[in-house]
Amino acid sequence: MKHNDTPLPAIAFQAVANMAPRDEVPEQASFPWYASTMLAYESFEVIRLRLEKILLGGDDAHREARLMVSEKVDAMFEAGASLMAGATPGSIVDRYREHVAANTKRLSAI
Repeated sequence: MKHNDTPLPAIAFQAVANMAPRDEVPEQASFPWYASTMLAYESFEVIRLRLEKILLGGDDAHREARLMVSEKVDAMFEAGASLMAGATPGSIVDRYREHVAANTKRLSAI
């Protein structure tokens, strides 16, 4: 298989394999598995609340759908800027969890 025929997962795996050994990676740079799992779990509640609101229809549903998309774009740019500024993966996941918590609070107040 030629290099340009290599599937993307194999390229990504090779890039990870070429990284520094685990004992040379600072602890804060390791991936935050627990926080990421909690983010996924907490996000399910926001998805449920948003679907309920959207299923009710009307102007509130339209506003929620637009807000949902704009929040995703804003969060993507915030995470990208944070990464470029040197933020750790853990701090970015923590920030996403803050957004999710705010959405849960806002949507639960219906």
